[in-house]
Amino acid sequence: MKNPKIAIIGLGYVGLPLAVEFARKYQVVGFDINQARVDELKQNKDHTLETSSEDLESVNLSSLKELKNNSKGLWLTTNLDELKDANFYVVTVPTPVDKNHRPDLTPLYKASQSIGKILSKGDIVVYESTVYPGATEEDCMPYLEQNSGLKFNKDFYLGYSPERINPGDK
Repeated sequence: MKNPKIAIIGLGYVGLPLAVEFARKYQVVGFDINQARVDELKQNKDHTLETSSEDLESVNLSSLKELKNNSKGLWLTTNLDELKDANFYVVTVPTPVDKNHRPDLTPLYKASQSIGKILSKGDIVVYESTVYPGATEEDCMPYLEQNSGLKFNKDFYLGYSPERINPGDK
């Protein structure tokens, strides 16, 4: 991919540090459904302490227009339409477990549905949320196809990053 425009979906303990690091070299849009979280991060504050104020300040941009005029930087938003220019999506939403210790994939399904609405031909979607083997193709891909009208491995591509991160462990 010659000119990656990256969208990070989910700005928690996995997504935020990833967005900040990518933004040092690429155009990145960080998306979260929690407006209070986005507002906090725009003020260069991270209550989870996964990212320092200095690191946030070094990449944060004041507008989407500023991002489009720069080759790198981070724009934070709750507006799905502001991810439309992305061509590389990284999904880092939580996968909580229910009372029976089974994974609740609802956040993953909702993220997949949302991305499907803005997915374009040639785009790549990588899941970095904790899921069981096969979940990317069996559970997430149908939402992407259904909401985009595109076909997997023909019009768009999927990946999975099995990296595990321990919250608070730098």
